[in-house]
Amino acid sequence: MGVNVTDSDKTQEEEQQDLPKVVLFRPPPAFSLIGEESFASNKFHFLKTYDSQLPLDQFLSTHSHSIKAILSSGGAPVNADILQLLPEVGVVVTTSAGLNQIDIPECRRRGIKIANSGNVYSADVADLAVGLLIDVLRKVSAGDRYVRQGLWAAKGNYPLGSKLSGKRAGIVGLGNIGYEVAKRLEAFGCFVSYNSRKKKPYVSYPFYHDVCELAANCDALIICCGLSDETRHMINKQVLSALGKEGVIVNIGRGAIIDEKEMVRCLMQGEIAGAGLDVFENEPNVPQEFFAMDNVVLSPHRAVFTPESLKDLSQLVVGNLEAFLSNKPLLTEYVDSE
Repeated sequence: MGVNVTDSDKTQEEEQQDLPKVVLFRPPPAFSLIGEESFASNKFHFLKTYDSQLPLDQFLSTHSHSIKAILSSGGAPVNADILQLLPEVGVVVTTSAGLNQIDIPECRRRGIKIANSGNVYSADVADLAVGLLIDVLRKVSAGDRYVRQGLWAAKGNYPLGSKLSGKRAGIVGLGNIGYEVAKRLEAFGCFVSYNSRKKKPYVSYPFYHDVCELAANCDALIICCGLSDETRHMINKQVLSALGKEGVIVNIGRGAIIDEKEMVRCLMQGEIAGAGLDVFENEPNVPQEFFAMDNVVLSPHRAVFTPESLKDLSQLVVGNLEAFLSNKPLLTEYVDSE
């Protein structure tokens, strides 16, 4: 006599096998920082290519018809070669603030939607951008080292820093993050202007179509845009020269937006006054020349990471994936870049 297997008789593993699959090519940093369980759902199941011994193309081909979505994080490309192996994928959800790892035109061509991190990181990144700027101008980290090394007692007072209020702040990329930076700097009494792909109708800040012209008319240049073919090494020798000997640069976007070798040269030769950097061109490798510079403040690409924002991120990621699998609008669909 046969045995009828009901839903209640299924094991947890069997139930997971029945769920739509979301593929991951590398573990998002948030998994280790707040726990993978924060991203769990009873509506989908994660497939991790990095846990399999199979070659990537073989793994994807084996599971291609059950994989409905991709959970992407920085450093793992989602390109045409990957997407052609996954004909059932309808959405790419990213945990990163930037989208440079995703082939956006190819997704558009295939009708694949993209969900980004929305405003989850904006406040935290803006806070750090302003913090880096204050640190560079007021020599906070350099002064801390001076005190810890006993130099205050041995050599006397440390050189003066510069005030933030009244500075002309130029923002490159007035998207979600750039706008949050602008609001904070405005509250500090700075004069804000910006460069972006197009003029923003909702702000009255002066707009510069040319980033070199923006740099020539500001004391601090703050990089808030995403990395693309158009923005790679956009901050080059000409822009840094326009910023000038009294100018400082802050980068919380992507390292490759600045020509790093040229920035190192400008700093070493005193052609710009200082830099506050959360991102670098070849992470985690950082130019060693920076280590001896008291006018450079370094941060290990942590602008987006606070426990509060990561909790919000986990809810947003799950919400986007569940919305897509339920044929509902995505919570934070990517429409256009800054």
